[in-house]
Amino acid sequence: MPMSDARLDALKETGAVFFIFGATGDLAKRKLYPAFYSLYKEGKLPERFAVVGLARRPKTKEQFRSDLLSSIVEFARYKVDAEDEAWGRFVEHFEYLALDINDVQGFQKLKDVSERLERQFDIKGNRLFYLALAPELFGNVAQNIRQGGLLEGNGWHRLVIEKPFGYDLESAGKLNRQIGEVFREDEIYRIDHYLGKEMVQNIEVVRFANAFFEPLWNNKYIANVQITLAETVGVEERGGYYDHSGAIRDMGQNHMLQMLTMMAMEPPSRLLPEDIRDEKVKVLRSLRVYNNRDEVRANVVRGQYTDGVLRGKPLKAYRAEDSVDPESVTETYFGARLFVDNFRWAGVPFYIRTGKRLPVKTTEVVVEFKNMPENVHLAKRTKLQPNLLVFRVNPLEGIYIKINAKQPGSDSMVIPVAMDFCQSCQVGLNTPEAYERLLYDAARGDSTYFTRWDEVSLAWRFVDGILDAWQEDSKDLGLYPAGAWGPEAMDRLLAADGFHWWPVNGQEESGVLWVKGQE
Repeated sequence: MPMSDARLDALKETGAVFFIFGATGDLAKRKLYPAFYSLYKEGKLPERFAVVGLARRPKTKEQFRSDLLSSIVEFARYKVDAEDEAWGRFVEHFEYLALDINDVQGFQKLKDVSERLERQFDIKGNRLFYLALAPELFGNVAQNIRQGGLLEGNGWHRLVIEKPFGYDLESAGKLNRQIGEVFREDEIYRIDHYLGKEMVQNIEVVRFANAFFEPLWNNKYIANVQITLAETVGVEERGGYYDHSGAIRDMGQNHMLQMLTMMAMEPPSRLLPEDIRDEKVKVLRSLRVYNNRDEVRANVVRGQYTDGVLRGKPLKAYRAEDSVDPESVTETYFGARLFVDNFRWAGVPFYIRTGKRLPVKTTEVVVEFKNMPENVHLAKRTKLQPNLLVFRVNPLEGIYIKINAKQPGSDSMVIPVAMDFCQSCQVGLNTPEAYERLLYDAARGDSTYFTRWDEVSLAWRFVDGILDAWQEDSKDLGLYPAGAWGPEAMDRLLAADGFHWWPVNGQEESGVLWVKGQE
C-alpha cells in the first residue's frame, strides 16, 4: 500500500484534535478554516476530528461558528450552503475557548475540553497544535501545553509553527531550544507554505520522472537558473514589522532558498520524508557562503523602492509608508548570484530575486540550457536561442518549454517555439491550496514538505553573512522606482556573466511561435 494511503487510513481510524492558537487572526480566517473545509469535502478529513479555536478574545461557540461560515464563504474554493445537512455535520466539529496563553490554568481547562471532544468523536488521543502566533510566543506556549497536561496519555502530539523562525541564527537557535524542551524534532512541523504549492512539488516529479530532463540536470548542460518571487504590493499595514525584517529575512531565508534546494537536490535514495530532506540539507551545506563585504558586494544586490507609478497608479516611496523610519535602509528588494559548490552544479550561477512593488506578481523558476555550438550548420544561418524550461508557481501554474524549430513555410529558417502547459488555465481544475496540502500532511505525519532544524540553521548561516556585511556599510543600497524590476545593479550582475533575465508571468517574447498546451 502506498505510504499516503496507509497514513490516511491511520488518520481515519484514530482521528485527531486540532488546536488553532490565533483563531481570530488573518491566517486562520483566510487559509486554515477554508483548508479544513476543503479536506472535509474531499473525504481527506475523517469524521473523527475536532477543531478548537483559541484566542484571547471572548466569543461564544455560536459566534465562532458564524465567523467560520463567513471565512469559508469568502475564501474557500468550494461553495457552501449553511442550510445544507453536510455543513451542519462539519460545523459540529468546531469549538472555541478564550485563552490567555500565559495562564497555565487555562491550558488545564483546555485539556478538559480536549478529553470531552475525544470522547464525543471517538478520537484516540492524537493532538495537533497549530501556532498561528508571533514567534516570540512559541516557547512559552509549548511549555504551557506540557504543564497543562495536554501531552499526557496515548496518541501522537505534533506542533505546527509558522515562519519567521527567528530573526537570525542565534535567535532561531534559542527558539529551537525552547521548543525542543517540550517536543521532539520529529514532532515539530515548521511551515514554509511555498513548499505546499502544486508546482513547487511538481519540480521533483518533472526532474525525477522524465528521462530527458534528469540526465541533463547538471553543469554540463545548464547555463544558469533564475528564481523570481515578485510582489506588486508594498508593505501595506506591515511597515513596523517589515522595517525590522526586510526582504532577505521575509522571503530570502525561507522561500527562495527552499526553492533553490528543490531545483538543486540529488535524487533521494527512497521516497521517504527524511531521505528527501537529507538531500535538501546537502544542497544548503554546499551553498557558497559570502563571509565578507567584498564577496557580498560582488554577488548580492539590495534595493528599496522610491515613489513611482504602476499601471497608471502613483505609489509612494517605502520611507513614506506608515510605521517606517523616514531614514530607513531596510531592503525591499533582495537579489543574488548563488553557487552550489558540488560535483553536479559547480560553476552554474543560480540567480534569485524577490521584492516589493515590482511590475507583476509572480513566482517562477527558469532553467536556461547551454546553447548549441556556434559552428554547427543551423547556427551559422540563424542565431539560435537557448532552450528554456520554466516552472510557473504563482499566480499562473504550469510548465513552459522553449525549443528551436523550423519556421513553417520556410526552407531552413529556425525560430524559437514555446510549448506552454498552463495547469491553472484548465477548465474545471480546482487546485488545492498550499495550506490544504500542508495541514493534511501534518495530520498524517508526513514531514516531507516541512523544514527541519538543520535546514533552518544552514539557511540562517548563509543569510547572517550577508546581513553582517550590510550592517558594516549601507552605501550599496540601490534605489528603484515603484513599478520597476529592482535596482539596475541586478541586471548588470547577470550581464557580466553574459546572461539576462527572461520574461516571467506569461509575458510572451517577440518572435516566438506559441503552442498553448491548454487549448
